Amino acid sequence: MRSILLAFAATLALTLPAKADNVTVAVTAIVEHPALDAARNGVRDALAAAGYKEGENLKFVFESAQGNPATAAQIARQFAGDEPNVIVPISTPSAQAVVSATRDIPVVFTAVSDPLGAQLVKNMDKPGGNVTGLSDMSPVGEHIALIKEILPNVKTIGYLYNSGEANSVSLLAALKAEAAKAGVTVVESAATKSAEVQGAARALVGRADAIYIPTDNTIISALEGAVAVAEESKLPLFTADTDSVSRGSIAALGFNYYDVGKQTGEIVVRVLKGENPGDIAVKTAAGSDLVINKSAAAKMGVTLPQSVLSRANKVIE
Repeated sequence: MRSILLAFAATLALTLPAKADNVTVAVTAIVEHPALDAARNGVRDALAAAGYKEGENLKFVFESAQGNPATAAQIARQFAGDEPNVIVPISTPSAQAVVSATRDIPVVFTAVSDPLGAQLVKNMDKPGGNVTGLSDMSPVGEHIALIKEILPNVKTIGYLYNSGEANSVSLLAALKAEAAKAGVTVVESAATKSAEVQGAARALVGRADAIYIPTDNTIISALEGAVAVAEESKLPLFTADTDSVSRGSIAALGFNYYDVGKQTGEIVVRVLKGENPGDIAVKTAAGSDLVINKSAAAKMGVTLPQSVLSRANKVIE
């Protein structure tokens, strides 16, 4: 009888899914706003789908730098000292801080537009070391095409960004290259902290036919200030971040950041299961949604063409 029970137990063990080991995943973001929060939630849910669940076998730690690079560096050093199984920095500044703080703990970054330009990795296919992750490089050429479709007479686009954020500097270079192809000029206005965003937006009034805001965490965190200027001045405002459309931008063509988080979480799972992050190619986020805000368009004096409305994934009335 005992041998039968042992055989049954062995068979049962083979047929049941293996229980994930107890692990700690430490997550940090440069600031909290809807897109980055959605990415964090996506990471958590991807871990849960793989069997790593908070309160059972997963300790999920989150810290926000509240927009302060010095705080980001402090959080990175704290996480390095705590030695979690994986650190997940969300955004370029947080990723740079974490990569500088540890050479041993696996790092899986996300919401980083230009990992090479930010010097997080030396090779996208074979990053090496302890780092890999997911890029959210914006399709800026498609963004310019969308703006021109909505505003056929646009000649000048105002780029509102934080000049100290590597992500936004890389996107500016890409935007200028694509704008030149489309016969559009780009003018810049910088804000290095959230309190400067409204003033930087106001500086574009009279200089640009539209405002374009990239996936810049400083600007997005204070988006309402820029929207207020755009509405007052009837200066159409567009974003690269789809979560910002409900907050007052006219339109955005970009990633669903919850999905970005889930894609990142799948990489984290691979690391937790034993893969070396340096052997995992840096991926580019998949998927692109078009979100339109009809009310915002009306407030900024814009009539949306049916061609845009008809293909939108989501239309906010």
